[in-house]
Amino acid sequence: MCPSPPASASQYTWAGRFSEPMSDLVKRYTASIDFDKRMWRQDIRGSLAHARMLARQSIISSQDLADIQRGMMQIVEEIEANAFAWSLELEDVHLNIEKRLTALVGDAGKRLHTGRSRNDQVATDIRLYLRDSIDDILVLLREFQNKLLDLAEREAATPMPGFTHMQVAQPITFGHHLMAWFEMTRRDAERFSDVRRRTNRLPLGAAALAGTTYPIDREFVAQELGFEGVCENSLDAVSDRDFAIEFCAASALLMMHFSRMSEELVLWMNPRFSFVRIADRFCTGSSIMPQKKNPDVPELARGKTGRVYGHLTALLTLMKGQPLAYNKDNQEDKEPLFDCVDTVTDTLRIFADMISGVSARPDNMLDALHQGYATATDLADYLTRKGLPFRDAHEAVGLAVRRAEELGVDLPQLSLAELQSFSELIGEDIFAVLTVEGSLSARNHLGGTAPEQVRASIARARSRL
Repeated sequence: MCPSPPASASQYTWAGRFSEPMSDLVKRYTASIDFDKRMWRQDIRGSLAHARMLARQSIISSQDLADIQRGMMQIVEEIEANAFAWSLELEDVHLNIEKRLTALVGDAGKRLHTGRSRNDQVATDIRLYLRDSIDDILVLLREFQNKLLDLAEREAATPMPGFTHMQVAQPITFGHHLMAWFEMTRRDAERFSDVRRRTNRLPLGAAALAGTTYPIDREFVAQELGFEGVCENSLDAVSDRDFAIEFCAASALLMMHFSRMSEELVLWMNPRFSFVRIADRFCTGSSIMPQKKNPDVPELARGKTGRVYGHLTALLTLMKGQPLAYNKDNQEDKEPLFDCVDTVTDTLRIFADMISGVSARPDNMLDALHQGYATATDLADYLTRKGLPFRDAHEAVGLAVRRAEELGVDLPQLSLAELQSFSELIGEDIFAVLTVEGSLSARNHLGGTAPEQVRASIARARSRL
């Protein structure tokens, strides 16, 4: 006669193998229910598709399927009503739902797990969860982009300094600068779409690691769940977390872009720049300095970027030493992934709102342009078009800038005679070249900062969205 497991151990699906119950410390250490219960919708969705396949293949009866569907419907109602009793004793979302299902429908609930393992079950749930999250992120990213385009359109002809090395370089428009942000996020959207494609492969049917002896139909389950295909190697199916790492990498790049945007917003709000205003609802004050208006949202987004970088590093480190196939280490994939999803989602949501509350201060932008010899390159280009080799033109303009600096004036404020002392090729037409408007309009080509090109790029962007 085979001995029965201890009563306190019998609640576990694997208890028959063990002669003593799990300690309370190990229960807490190994349980994941506190964080993986957020996948309950995906777990139920996957289980129902699996059950339909089992019935279709005559592995379970049609009555079993009906009972499972009825029980799952009640579980959904209980969870949505916050009436479901989540139990640490049952480790994870999968066993919590299975235990409740069995209590509701009896043996049909016990038959649900036929032909699968928690290994391929969790791999399926997390792919479904991430696919849903990517779809949400793409919607939020599009919302941010549309509001960014609205702002860029309003400011398509607003002159501001373009910077290199944080020094005034050349005139651009504020709209052109904002469209650089759009291009960053366009690449982000492409990356998330690409990650979704590789995420959207079904691992269910791999069972623990070697497949199953039951006559399952994996393609049917993939179609039921909206997967584009199946994972074709059972070992890889249960142990692969590349898709989660790729998602965190795409998230890290997106957050890096938003951190760069944040840095510029923080700088531009500084009174030394005073290029933009950010609506008060995205700022805070000081507990001691009554004059302060701090750009807390951009600052916090800048800080949260490091958090997402950490999640990417954590997942890479988690996977680097694992042999095939599934290992308990992989339980540690969820918290970094979930927090990454939450951080990106929250950042996109608040930035889409905040960008609508950003307004330019064009007078200050124009004043800054007059302080940095921003049209010096236009003078060099002018001389080059007159026949002077560019390196010679560069040297002549450098001397002109030095002279203007000595006099405390901008280049257009030098007299014609003074300018001609640096090159006899300079004529009266130079003053039209040295204006901000002239500089902007001269860069009238695809990707240039001329206002009509900025408007054209906005139109192309809207058509892509």
